[in-house]
Amino acid sequence: MQKFNHDDYQILEKTSIRKGFLSLFRYRLKHKLFAGGWSAEFEREVMERGHAVVVLPYDVARDALVVLEQFRIGALEQDDSPWLLEFVAGMIDADDASAEAVAHRELHEEAGLTSAQMDYALTYLSTPGGCTEKISIYIAHVDSSQAARHGGLASENEDIRVHVLPRTDVVKLLEQGKINNAASVIGLQWLQLHLERYQAL
Repeated sequence: MQKFNHDDYQILEKTSIRKGFLSLFRYRLKHKLFAGGWSAEFEREVMERGHAVVVLPYDVARDALVVLEQFRIGALEQDDSPWLLEFVAGMIDADDASAEAVAHRELHEEAGLTSAQMDYALTYLSTPGGCTEKISIYIAHVDSSQAARHGGLASENEDIRVHVLPRTDVVKLLEQGKINNAASVIGLQWLQLHLERYQAL
């Protein structure tokens, strides 16, 4: 359906502005136009922070989800609290074998759980207007009775409170705006759309 691909733009210059946990680059580029010809040269700044996975730990037998509560620096200006309700998540490192391997690792580190079945749901670009990050979402089949009370790695400054909640209660939290980070919203909506598949197991 899409008219253009990687042959239809030119990167004229890429300059590193800052390297760190969040790296910033300035691009000078141009691209083809739908009406024909090429755009004028323009600049954009792009943040590179790597890619990540998000895991929704779902207990099919209990129709329950494992939800995490943790501090997020980007939510400091939120009215009620910068401690967010979300799902298991982690960055994909250069030496990781696969996104699914990261999903299993983070599930254990953050929620104390293992999963014999990890279903891939989707991958999306979090903020493509200025960031390269891709997030892959998985649904993990878990026994929620085995969830830890607290999780995370102190070496990564993680302090996580673990909740086991009925799925219907989690959906209510979404509807009330209490679950408001993109990955958790998208993952939970995907699960709702495909719920019949899981309830038939």
